[in-house]
Amino acid sequence: MKRCDWPSNELNIEYHDKEWGKPVYDDKILFEFLILEGMQAGLSWDIVLKRRETMRKAFDNFDPMILKDYDEDKVEQLMKNEGVIRHRLKLQALKINADCFLDVQKEYGSFSKYLWEFVDNNPIVNSIEKTEDLPVVSKEAETLSKSLRKRGFKFVGPTICYAYMQAMGLVNDHLNSCEFK
Repeated sequence: MKRCDWPSNELNIEYHDKEWGKPVYDDKILFEFLILEGMQAGLSWDIVLKRRETMRKAFDNFDPMILKDYDEDKVEQLMKNEGVIRHRLKLQALKINADCFLDVQKEYGSFSKYLWEFVDNNPIVNSIEKTEDLPVVSKEAETLSKSLRKRGFKFVGPTICYAYMQAMGLVNDHLNSCEFK
């Protein structure tokens, strides 16, 4: 099958083929990826994918109702876990982002409803010929980032938000030649 040319190993080929760019409306998955994209900041996505299952276990299955109660003792415990991304500020952001996520859910009824409004409830399908033409940010990602930061979220800059929007299918950036588009 013809796919985008950026997947370079079995793990990111599977991610590309089964997840990347597919519209997601499930709050549980949306929260997990919001955390994963923040964890990726400054690192390669391969590192995140390799540690995803370990982080899922260590971060209580990305359950915001549990993460909202994380304290400094939990952060210290996670800092000793070699299977997670051990960045203190990112680990401290687990609680902050869980609190903010739950606030958005309460206000909108779901995080999905809030999130999809940034693309008028329809995925943006870009026409991209080559990987080097993939955008790293958009006006929608900048608007989302600004809104999330105003609500108190951490590790949600415009580039992270754009990657998040790609991952969750708000933006479809598969190459035109990709059969997964």
